[in-house]
Amino acid sequence: MSTDLNWFKSSYSSDQGGDCVEVAACPGAVHVRDSKDTDLPSLSVSPAAWGDFLTLV
Repeated sequence: MSTDLNWFKSSYSSDQGGDCVEVAACPGAVHVRDSKDTDLPSLSVSPAAWGDFLTLV
């Protein structure tokens, strides 16, 4: 699944090895993963839940 998605790295992430988050948005879900270990499973949430999260942060 992860290889078929178009992942975008957070603008707060750096190439220095710090906290790195990538997001891939699809019509029915938003996928979130740790870009330092892309073999780990991604977290999938609904677009509405992702929007709520972004509003709160």
